[in-house]
Amino acid sequence: MKDFKADITKIYKEERLMLVMMILIFLASLALFIFSLIKINPASSVIKVGYGDIGGYRDGSWTDLIAFPLLAVLFGILHNFIAVRIYHKRGAGMTKFFLITTIVLIVGAFIVLSRLVQEG
Repeated sequence: MKDFKADITKIYKEERLMLVMMILIFLASLALFIFSLIKINPASSVIKVGYGDIGGYRDGSWTDLIAFPLLAVLFGILHNFIAVRIYHKRGAGMTKFFLITTIVLIVGAFIVLSRLVQEG
């Protein structure tokens, strides 16, 4: 735990861009969490929950969309902890790559969820 606190203070003092990306990931995942909870409609018995093999949409239960709020929590909390751990082990370059990849994944989750909601 000492290393974690030391790494956080080192990131705060030396790597401001990395800190901004970590805060951006947290805020974007919070927005994804709220957006996904608002858009899940338990009143519907059948909704669009995924893409099919041939390009159509798959029907399913609204409980299948609970994966999106769970994914948002995973991105917002766990990925920031992993980023600090990567910074400790591998340095700033690898951590920035990981954070950029996480941002792209969050944007992708927003796109997929919004397309599923529009079709349903």
